Amino acid sequence: MNRILKTTAIAAAVMGVVGVAQARDQVRIVGSSTVYPFSSYVAEEFGATTDFPTPVIESTGSGGGMKLFCSGLGDDTPDITNASRRMKTSEFETCEANGVTDITEAFIGYDGIAFAQSGDNEAMDVTREQIFLALAAKVPVDGELVDNPYTKWSDIDSSLPDREIAVYGPPTTSGTRDAFAELVMEAVSEDMEAYGGEGYTDVRADGAFIDAGENDNLIVQRLAENTDAFGIFGYSFLEENSDTLIGSSIDGVEPTPDAIGSGEYPVSRSMFFYVKNQHAEDVPAMYEYANMFMSEQMVGDLGYLKGIGLIPAPEDERAEARSAVENHETLELADLK
Repeated sequence: MNRILKTTAIAAAVMGVVGVAQARDQVRIVGSSTVYPFSSYVAEEFGATTDFPTPVIESTGSGGGMKLFCSGLGDDTPDITNASRRMKTSEFETCEANGVTDITEAFIGYDGIAFAQSGDNEAMDVTREQIFLALAAKVPVDGELVDNPYTKWSDIDSSLPDREIAVYGPPTTSGTRDAFAELVMEAVSEDMEAYGGEGYTDVRADGAFIDAGENDNLIVQRLAENTDAFGIFGYSFLEENSDTLIGSSIDGVEPTPDAIGSGEYPVSRSMFFYVKNQHAEDVPAMYEYANMFMSEQMVGDLGYLKGIGLIPAPEDERAEARSAVENHETLELADLK
């Protein structure tokens, strides 16, 4: 009996140690490369001004972040995921299936998708239809869908430069890619009779579109090396590199903070992060970080993040989003539909 009691006591002690080991001060964050600069700024400020260590952030893309975030609970899963588009219903259902059932959605503001090139070139203004025709895998020719035959921009429209079509862009795991597919590819093709009113998002794979990975900074670097090419990435990266890059107007609208914030710029989108509330007890820094991110000091009209490219939401939208985070409101599937 004494041996059994001792064994039980040792097991309880071990379990206690495991429980303590699971509690940690450092927040773990994954997700969107577009939200990454904003999240990193908040993380550095958080580490410098609180008693908690600087959060660890990994740029995995919105889709990749959701996959990790929704994989379950516990120390080996992230506490927060950044996203440059809203969580999909399929992702929410995956979270639920894996026990992640208490999530708070944090809307942080707006960003536009830039279509940009090296500043060594003259500005090239484009329409969404011209971008679609340059990048779609199949395009209508004489009423029939055929493999994309266009090799130069001037093949699409004689008013465009006689330059090879080369566009660096994000992979399918990226929220930027998702938003581009919806706001450009689907929006254009749904109005084209050849696609039967269905959105068409297949991108050509013959070298005209180059998958440049999740890191938007790499696309910026590629444009310095290949001055004939264009890049697709978040507006904040255009803002940060305005000394070397120029953005194209799309459908006659320049990519500016006012145009993006008002929705006039046709390729603008909302940005978010998602909090795993079930980690709050073991990761006490998580809510502190989330509240700092949502503060006026960060996301407001005069906030720090505006200086690095965030387009602040209207004041009433910021207040509503801040309240949701402060009150740890649980996201419902109906909210995403």
